[in-house]
Amino acid sequence: MQKRSDSSIFKFLICVFYFWFFIFNFTFASTTNVKNTASIYILQFAGPISPVSAEYIITGIDKAEDAQALGILLKLDTPGGLDESMRDIIQRIFRSKIPVITYISPSGARAASAGVFITMASDIAVMASGTNIGAAHPVSVGGREVPSEMQDKIVNDAVSYIVSIAEKQNRNREWAEQAVRKSASVSAAEAVKLKVVDFIADTETELYAKLDSVLVQRKIIDKSEFAGATKKEIPMTARQRFLLFLTNPNVAYILLMLGVYGLFFELQSPGAIFPGAVGSISLLLGLYSLRLLPTNYTGLALIGLAVIFFILEVYITSFGLLTIGGISSLILGSLLLFQSPIPYFRLALSVIIAAAILTVLFFSIVVGLAIRVHKKKVTTGREGLIQKIGVATTDLDLEGTVMIHGELWNAISVDGKVNKGEKVVVIKVEHMQLTVKRST
Repeated sequence: MQKRSDSSIFKFLICVFYFWFFIFNFTFASTTNVKNTASIYILQFAGPISPVSAEYIITGIDKAEDAQALGILLKLDTPGGLDESMRDIIQRIFRSKIPVITYISPSGARAASAGVFITMASDIAVMASGTNIGAAHPVSVGGREVPSEMQDKIVNDAVSYIVSIAEKQNRNREWAEQAVRKSASVSAAEAVKLKVVDFIADTETELYAKLDSVLVQRKIIDKSEFAGATKKEIPMTARQRFLLFLTNPNVAYILLMLGVYGLFFELQSPGAIFPGAVGSISLLLGLYSLRLLPTNYTGLALIGLAVIFFILEVYITSFGLLTIGGISSLILGSLLLFQSPIPYFRLALSVIIAAAILTVLFFSIVVGLAIRVHKKKVTTGREGLIQKIGVATTDLDLEGTVMIHGELWNAISVDGKVNKGEKVVVIKVEHMQLTVKRST
């Protein structure tokens, strides 16, 4: 009886073992299949290279590596951008454990300035028909004049950098140097012929069909894998889209102006709260935008000076001179604030004109109201009684009472005795007593 019981327990344990062994193997196999599913992460960016675009591309590469993707396809269309952001992207591409393929597309797109460096730094560079690459001559941030000696240093540094990139990725170093020194630019067909990029593909399907052989040929991968891989697009996050919105110079400028208006309203009407809150938030966002943009701080200082002039006009009678100075400073500062060879980083003239007109109207109304208040006589309260005519309701033998605007006041006469019923004029108000004299 005991043996049968032991045998049953043993069989039960065997069944449990096989059950969990089956579950474990099934789960492990499923997990392994999911993990090893071949995928390509696709990043798409059109616009200038900035800290926001750098963050998007760098985090995209991070995600692809973490997911053990086969590679990253970066679809690029850029007029160029900031040197620091460009270098951050290139450094991340060089550190990538998986291939980075840059695809200049669609037809009509370009990779200019910083885009040239990024494209040449990629493991594989592809262009669509009707695209171009080149014009990588460095320009100064803010559009300011740079001494020739310093400009030579900047150009030589850029040349050394792009040549080192070309050598690392086995691309045409002579053309790369000309792209920097002489702003050389070529079409897709010329770029392939000059070995600037690897091949032309008009569609992603065509790109994937050609990609494997090029990757194997360049010993980046051992076997063909990309053509049948799963494609996964990585869009910008809501935060990145918002920051990209803030990198628009027109948006940054409008936020700064709203900040100035809001804070000025709050100073004029303490306790309003809403204008101050909106102004503070707008000003902080505007200042953050300036950190992301190639800002000329001389222009920013001139805008700040304009605000000071407008505020002083409220308290100092300058017969309009401070207002004229403020308008001039505002316009000059706005024109200097964002000066860049890249149109995206320039402030629209229409925005400057609109802001100047609105600012002039705003401060003109404020100044006009302030002047009106200062010139207007006080007609209420104790000070409003000065020079008012009243009637003595008692004999004023130095002291007595008078009637002013239907109100009875204690009064002192400076003319000696004033008879009841005589008219008097108020010359002084002290506490609750008036000083009067006979009205002539």
